Amino acid sequence: MASSTSSQAATIAPTISRRTRTVWAALVGSMTAGGALLFALAGPGPAGSGAGVSLTPLASTATPSTVESIFSTRQPIEQARWTEIVIHHSGSPAGGPADIESQHRSMGLVGLGYHFVVGNGSGMGEGEIHVGYRWLEQLPGAHVAGSAGAKHNQTSIGICLVGDGDRRAFSPEQLRRTAQLVAALCDRFDLDPADVVQHADLAPTTSPGRLFPQAAFYELVRGYRR
Repeated sequence: MASSTSSQAATIAPTISRRTRTVWAALVGSMTAGGALLFALAGPGPAGSGAGVSLTPLASTATPSTVESIFSTRQPIEQARWTEIVIHHSGSPAGGPADIESQHRSMGLVGLGYHFVVGNGSGMGEGEIHVGYRWLEQLPGAHVAGSAGAKHNQTSIGICLVGDGDRRAFSPEQLRRTAQLVAALCDRFDLDPADVVQHADLAPTTSPGRLFPQAAFYELVRGYRR
């Protein structure tokens, strides 16, 4: 894995129209010179972002309290399934689950590909956590690009931070809230630091961006672990 403030983001899709290419560029960040990568499709994906729920930012970031509500899912938690957490960025300075879902659908996915989206104050609250329908229904994700996606989308929890980590640092509040979420998931599924990876560790992207403070983030996560 990369150190301190280095990391990576992006994804890739077939070229169909100018608008689609623009969407890919915003969401993904970088492509390899050799050809397009596809997300592994995961479904069924009915609903859309409205099928998820949002956890508002905490009045005090010192306690993760409301994060525990993520385990009140519509389908029983699949304890043995989730073996990894993958951190992404959206690749755009602003937005929310509806915007990301629209982009994902334009790529041929069946709904929001991430299990969770964490806001940066532009498009959704800073530190607001959107719990997507894939998590609530305990469905595979559609967030790891390329050949690795077939494996990792089945067993990894996808978390997307709104923002472009290649151009601008994430806010302390957004990182704290994400760390609380990751810590709660690690505690529930008995995951180690090595089980929390960046999209760039699995695919030729830069997500969650070179400005993602990996070492400091993992320290935050450790501080919130039980």
